Amino acid sequence: MSITNNTLNGTQRQEDFIMLPTNDVCFAGLMENPIVRKGFCAAVMRVHPDEIGKTELLPTHLQRENADDKLGILDVRVRMKNGTQINMEMQVKYFDFWDERALFYLSKMFSEQLKHGDSYEKLQKCIHVSILDFIRFPGDENCYRTIHFRDDATNEIYNRKMELQILELKKLSKTILPKEDIIHWMRFFNGKNKEEFEHMAQTNEYLGEAYEALQRLSADDKKRLEYEARDKALKDYNTQMSSAEKRGIEIGEKHGIEIGEKRGIQLACKVFRLHSQGFSAEEIAAECNISAEKVHEIL
Repeated sequence: MSITNNTLNGTQRQEDFIMLPTNDVCFAGLMENPIVRKGFCAAVMRVHPDEIGKTELLPTHLQRENADDKLGILDVRVRMKNGTQINMEMQVKYFDFWDERALFYLSKMFSEQLKHGDSYEKLQKCIHVSILDFIRFPGDENCYRTIHFRDDATNEIYNRKMELQILELKKLSKTILPKEDIIHWMRFFNGKNKEEFEHMAQTNEYLGEAYEALQRLSADDKKRLEYEARDKALKDYNTQMSSAEKRGIEIGEKHGIEIGEKRGIQLACKVFRLHSQGFSAEEIAAECNISAEKVHEIL
């Protein structure tokens, strides 16, 4: 029996393999390219790429003042020539506390700009970009939104120096007209095969460079190992979450008589989901508004 060049033990042929940007290893690799980074930053800032000067990649570990402070590790952190910082986060699966995480990262990034004795006027704009492969806002069809602090009564913007941008890839459709460059980038990040990437590469020189960078990453054996390890971790996580959900339903049905069947199932599912994400019993108890003993009973 002869083995064809198409497959070997079910493994995808090397020349056919292409990484997907929704894998954060791939996304971070793309943003290491200064041309790709310039194009995407321009889309985020809603300016022409010619207006973007040199961009600088910053360390992704957030500073900790105390040893017991929460450790924050960003996907990609960029500083613009004018001092503006952009944190780009690729999140594939639903995360219960994504909003809180985004605010934590944005706040830390903003406050880290000042050293002892610095004036507050040194603070520059910070933007947190959430690229989500799940739907965060199910009530509308907007796939791209920008969020600022606003006055509740007048709706006037309080300050523009802290900004959240949320890109929901699941809401993309072929009928959405790309009025802004950010839509082109979202379609590229959402690509699933070489044909789609090749098509998007013809949009402009920056997406063309992104496709070339993607091909180089895909041909790099070391990067491919990192990519596949991350992909496996995501699949294992999904399996774990599915198992937690199933166990949560079973336990919820068992305990549902005490607190109402529907709420019992929801509570147990939430407990198992938080537990699988590494939260302690005390943290789960505080989040679910139950006792730590109840958490241990469910687990």
